Amino acid sequence: MQPTQLELRDNSTALALTWPDCGTRLLRAETLRRASRAASEIRRQVDGIELTVAPGLHVAAIEPIGNYALRLSFSDGHDRGIYPWSYLRELAERQPA
Repeated sequence: MQPTQLELRDNSTALALTWPDCGTRLLRAETLRRASRAASEIRRQVDGIELTVAPGLHVAAIEPIGNYALRLSFSDGHDRGIYPWSYLRELAERQPA
């Protein structure tokens, strides 16, 4: 399922996703950055290295990938994570309504 709308909010520190069946959910840039499934981030997690997130981290760019995902670029330079709609939905469901 795809969201019907998405927009950056709070000076690009949050991504608002509106889902047809549950309304709008906010995902903070920090949450999205920590949830990246890029190979380098998976390696860091496997190695037990904690990600230090700089204050003011924000989403610098959003790029659609086909009709199934987004590529998010962050202000810390990370731009390798692809976030399928199903994964964004999973992350959104973990957030309070």
